[in-house]
Amino acid sequence: MAGDVLQIFAQRLLTSWHRYRIPIFFLAAVVSIVIWLSTRYHKRNTPLSDSLSPCQSEEQNQNDKAEPCRVESPSKNDPAAAFYPNSDHSGSSIESQVRQAKQSANGPKRVHGSKPVKRGANNRTNPGELSRDINIQPMVFYVSLTGSTEAYAKSFCHRLQKATHALIENHSKTAILTPQLHDLSYIELDDYFIAAPKPPDSAPNTRFFYCILIPTYNIDTMINTFLGHLDDTHNDFRIDTSSLSGLAGYSVFGFGDREGWPSEEEGFCSQARDVDRWMAKLTGKKRAYPLGMADVKGDNTQMVLNDWCDGLSGIMFDLISSGGLGEGFPGSGDPIESDEEDIRDGEENDENGQSLRNKRKEEQIVDLEDIKFGVTDGKGTSTDRQLLPIDFTTHSHPQASKPVSQPQLEMVPTSSPTFTALTKQGYTIVGSHSGVKICRWTKSALRGRGSCYKNSFYGIKSHLCMETTPSLSCSNKCVFCWRHGTNPVGTTWRWKVDPPDLIFDGVKAGHYKKIKMLRGVPGVRAERFAEAMRIRHCALSLVGEPIFYPHINEFLSLLHNEHISSFLVCNAQHPDELAALHRVTQLYVSIDASNRDSLRKIDRPLHRDFWERFQRCLDILREKRYLQRTVYRLTLVKGFNVDEEAVGYADLVEKGLPCFVEVKGVTFCGTSTSASAGLTMQNVPFYEEVVAFVVALNAELTRRGLGYGIAAEHKHSCCVLLASNRFYVNDRWHTRIDYDKFFTLLEKEKNNGISFRPEDYMRETDEWALWGNGGFDPNDTRVYTRGRNKAKLNAVLKASEQNATSVEG
Repeated sequence: MAGDVLQIFAQRLLTSWHRYRIPIFFLAAVVSIVIWLSTRYHKRNTPLSDSLSPCQSEEQNQNDKAEPCRVESPSKNDPAAAFYPNSDHSGSSIESQVRQAKQSANGPKRVHGSKPVKRGANNRTNPGELSRDINIQPMVFYVSLTGSTEAYAKSFCHRLQKATHALIENHSKTAILTPQLHDLSYIELDDYFIAAPKPPDSAPNTRFFYCILIPTYNIDTMINTFLGHLDDTHNDFRIDTSSLSGLAGYSVFGFGDREGWPSEEEGFCSQARDVDRWMAKLTGKKRAYPLGMADVKGDNTQMVLNDWCDGLSGIMFDLISSGGLGEGFPGSGDPIESDEEDIRDGEENDENGQSLRNKRKEEQIVDLEDIKFGVTDGKGTSTDRQLLPIDFTTHSHPQASKPVSQPQLEMVPTSSPTFTALTKQGYTIVGSHSGVKICRWTKSALRGRGSCYKNSFYGIKSHLCMETTPSLSCSNKCVFCWRHGTNPVGTTWRWKVDPPDLIFDGVKAGHYKKIKMLRGVPGVRAERFAEAMRIRHCALSLVGEPIFYPHINEFLSLLHNEHISSFLVCNAQHPDELAALHRVTQLYVSIDASNRDSLRKIDRPLHRDFWERFQRCLDILREKRYLQRTVYRLTLVKGFNVDEEAVGYADLVEKGLPCFVEVKGVTFCGTSTSASAGLTMQNVPFYEEVVAFVVALNAELTRRGLGYGIAAEHKHSCCVLLASNRFYVNDRWHTRIDYDKFFTLLEKEKNNGISFRPEDYMRETDEWALWGNGGFDPNDTRVYTRGRNKAKLNAVLKASEQNATSVEG
C-alpha cells in the first residue's frame, strides 16, 4: 500500500516539473541579472576614499613596515572647509566628512604618507629586523693542524672580550657575551652550519655572530670537509639556500703563506676566501666585516689579527645600538666581486659590448655546403674551394676523446703539517697515504711483560703483530680517537693511489726498522726479539679506514701469501666496499652507539646518511657470518654510550648476529684535542663498570634466546669477550684461531674452490684467559709500576732476594 502511494507521488512530482520548468528557469535568470546589476551599481558608486590608497596597499604587502598613510582635513584654502569648520578630523569621521565635501565641491582629496622602503639586495638587515635590546653571542670557529691557528683563535677571543666589554659599559640592557671557541674538527657541523643556533629560553633576544679563522693548506684537511659541507647545504633542495640568514652577521679571517702563494690569484688564503663566499650565500649577504688575511711567515700576523678584531668589536657594538647591519653600498655582502663573477662566467666583451664567447660560437657555425666543398671565412662566403682532407682509416676500437684530468694530490705529502704531526707521534708514513706504528703492547711483549687482549682471546702475541693501515683517511671524527685529529678525513677517495705491493713492502720495512730500534731497550728478551723479526699477524686498525683503500683485496692477498693473518677493522660507513671485501682472518665492525643520536654524538660521521650506511653494514655482516669470523667492537665511553643502552646494543647484536662481541673501555689519550671533544678521564669507565655492562648485555641476549655467553677477559686491557654458542664445543670455549689450519683452508679455497666456515679453524681458549681468571698470560711477568701494587711487588722481590741469599749461605 505504501509503495503505491510513493509511486503516485513521484508521478505527480514529475508532471509538475514538466509543467512549470520553463517559468522556473526564466525566474532564476531574472534574479541572477538583478543581482549582477546591483553589485556593479554599488561598485560604481563607492567613493574613492573608501578604497585603500596605493600607499596603504603597499603597507599591507610590506607587513606594516612603512609609516602608515593618513588623510588630513582640508586647510582653510580648501573650498570644502566651509562645510565642516568645527568638525573633529580624527578617526573614521574625517573620511565621511571628506566624502560629503567631495559630493558638494569638486575639490581634490589630499593623501599624505611616507614612501615605503623596499628591501632590496643591498639592504642586508633592516634596523627593525633585530630588536634594539639584543645580546650578541660571538661564535669563534677555527681549524688547526699544528696548533698555531688555535693559539691565534684563543688570543682573538681574549682581545674581543676585552674590546667589546669596554664599548658596552654604558649600555645596561644590551651585552656582547663571552665568545665561544669551537674547533671545527670536534663539532657536529650540522648543529651550526645548517641553521642558525636557537637562542636559549633565558635570553630569547640573543643573536649569534660567526667569526671563522681558517688557514690554507694544499692537502686534504678538515677544511675540505667543511667546504664540502657548506656546498652541500647550499645546494640541498631540502634546505633553504639562505639557511643561516638568522645570524646577526659573520666575518672570516684567513692565514696564508706568501712564500708558496705570493698573491690571491696564486692561492694565497684561497680556502678562507672560499669559506667567505659560501657564508655570504648561506647567510643572505650578511658579511659584517671584510675578509681579513695575514701571512704566517710575516712579522705582523698578530697585529693584522688585532686590527681585524678591533673592527669586529665596533661592528658588534653597532649591531646592539642600531639593531642591524644597515643598508650597504650596492654589492655589499655579495659572495664574489662583480668582475670576478664575470671572469667565472667566461664572458668577455668586445669594443661593442658583444660577448666574445657568443661571437666565437657564431664563427664556428659552418654551412653544410662549405663542409662538403670548402671552408668559409666566418662571414658566410667561401674563400677557398679546396677540398677538405678526410681520413678513411678505420680503427678496431672507437677513438673517444678523453678529457684532460688534473693530477691527483697526495693524501699526506712529505711537506705537509699532517706528515710532520703523524711522524712526531711515532708513525712511519709509507707512500702517500699509508702508515705503520709500533704498539705499546709490542714493547711490553718484547720485555716479557704481557700482550694485549688479542693474545688472551685469539692467541696473537703482541711482538709478532704489525699494526698498519693502507689508508690514513677516515670518514669519522670519533671523540675518543688517539690520533689527535691529525689524520685526513673524507667521504670519497680523491687522492693519488699507491700500488699495494709498494705499501706492503713499505710497511714491513718500517715495522722491522722500529723493532730493531728496540734492541737496546733494557729488559728486552733475546728470544722474543728474534721472534719479532718474523711478522705473523697484521692488525689493519691503526688509524683511518683500511677498507677505504681501493686495492684492499690485493693488499690482503699479499699478506696471506706470506702467511700473515689479517684482522681488519671498519667503522660501518662504507657498505659497498664491505660487501666486496674478500676473506680475512677476522672482520671487525666498530659499534660505538646503539642509536642514531648517540652514534652522531660519539663518532661524528661525515656522511649525512651515516645511520643508513651503518645499518647496511650490519646486514652485510649478518650475511657473512658463516664465511668470516665477524666481531662487534663496542667502545664504552662513560657519559656517552653506557647508561641504559644494553637493550639497544642487544638490538644491534640481533640484527647482525656476529661471532663475537668485544666490549672495551675507552682509552684516554690525554691531549687538548680530546678535551675539545668533551672527553676527560671522567669518561673512562672502571673495569667493574665494564663488567657490569657486559653482564647486563649478556642477560638481555639470553632473554632473547640469541645464544651468547661471556667467554674470556683481559682485565689489564679493560676488555671482555662475548661469544656465540657456535664456539662453545664440549663444554669448552673455542675463541682462539688455528692459524696454520686457516692458511691450509685458504689455499684449498683458492685452488679448488672449497669454501670453509669460521668453526673450521677455531681452537680452544686457554684456561687462564677464560672469564673470571683475569686473562694474564702466566708465561709473562706482571709488573706493577704505581700505587699499592708497586709496594706489594717490592716486598715480594725483597723477600725472594733474602731467600736466595739464605740458600747461598
